[in-house]
Amino acid sequence: MGCGSCSSGGGCGSQSLGTVPAGCNNNGTCMTSGCNKLDIYDWLVDMDLPSNYKPFDIVEVRFKGSRKEFFINTDNIYLEMGEMVVVEPNTGGYDIGHVSLTGELVRLQLKKNNVKPEDVLKKVYRKANENDVAKYNLAKELEWETMHRARNLALELGLSMKISDVDYQGDKTKATFYYTAEGRVDFRELIKRMAEAFRIRIEMRQIGMRQEASRLGGIGSCGRELCCSTWLTDFKTVSTSAARYQNLSLNTLKLAGQCGKLKCCLNYELDSYMDALKDIPNNVDRIETHSGVAYLQKTDIFKKTMWFTYPHAESWIPLSVEQVREFAEMNSQGKKPQELFIPEKEETVNVPNPDYENVVGQDSLTRLDDRNRKKKKRKPKRNPEGAQNPNGEKQPQKPRNEQRPSNNNGPQKPKENNGNSNSSDEATQNRRRPQNRNRKNNNNRNKDNNSEG
Repeated sequence: MGCGSCSSGGGCGSQSLGTVPAGCNNNGTCMTSGCNKLDIYDWLVDMDLPSNYKPFDIVEVRFKGSRKEFFINTDNIYLEMGEMVVVEPNTGGYDIGHVSLTGELVRLQLKKNNVKPEDVLKKVYRKANENDVAKYNLAKELEWETMHRARNLALELGLSMKISDVDYQGDKTKATFYYTAEGRVDFRELIKRMAEAFRIRIEMRQIGMRQEASRLGGIGSCGRELCCSTWLTDFKTVSTSAARYQNLSLNTLKLAGQCGKLKCCLNYELDSYMDALKDIPNNVDRIETHSGVAYLQKTDIFKKTMWFTYPHAESWIPLSVEQVREFAEMNSQGKKPQELFIPEKEETVNVPNPDYENVVGQDSLTRLDDRNRKKKKRKPKRNPEGAQNPNGEKQPQKPRNEQRPSNNNGPQKPKENNGNSNSSDEATQNRRRPQNRNRKNNNNRNKDNNSEG
């Protein structure tokens, strides 16, 4: 895994050409911890060196993946972390890499890797110019296509191997193929065909599953980048006993990493568990009592609590380590305790609320839970004409002439007809007609008058 600048081939070292990719600092390091694999923070970069100090002439150069090598800066070229340099490879030609470390920290790295300064013989030629960077980018663009063509050739020959990555040399004259296999593979015919197809020098290098995961990178189950591709340099053996000591279920799907082996992080906290297990008895798996035999179900290593339960019982009984040892000694002497009791729950003490008010403006997290939200009352829908009840019966339609109740609280008096009931009914109907109908009637009357005239 890496940032976009690294995947394109430029990397943080492109700052030597005057541009710094997004996510990369000015000193060549990456803020996302993915641009430079196995990145090292130079804590001496801002310190003033003594006046008579002679800088250390060996630098550490990083190549594709997690490969790093040491080179001598014979011409005393001023180099910074992240710059692209042209160096001497193991064979003919030249290679291009990024400076990962300079100064006195390189001396510590040599000591860590058990490398003597006298054994470093390869040299730094120069800083990479525009032509070198362009050739380097062209070589990196061919890696994906070359890997797939090599896989097809291996399938045609029926070789039981998996080509996982290809690394071109900076001058585009040599390619190193990294593959994984269960045993030895006779790939002499494969090399001949690849040399005819690609017209370059071929080198085959077998790696393990963990090395393959470190070169390819990825995201682990914890949500972060793989340890082997970011900071882990040495791979220690991981056994299933590490999971047993930590009371983890032996599920291979959960304990295996991207490489298919047990996760390296199982060894990180193993020492703490081993120290805590010294105080816990490991030979007590049951306790005999007068009520029956209680069996061990679970052990909390750091709280030093062991849970026992009787057969066909619903609850577990927690016991401290001292109680378990006491009951184990009684069983060894032929004695049995009466019964394992469940400890009573401690009474919760109500803490009085503070007598001050929250004047700072910090609201509680449960302020939304205590608030009574007022629900809006929905108005009942009016049934249109011919609407049906849930029983399937049509509701009776109210007559239009029905008088509506007035807003006054008192009873409404009936209106006097005075013999003009028809006229009053017509008046009320005319009032309730829409305005559009009145306009149409007026227009029709005007047309009739004009025609008569």
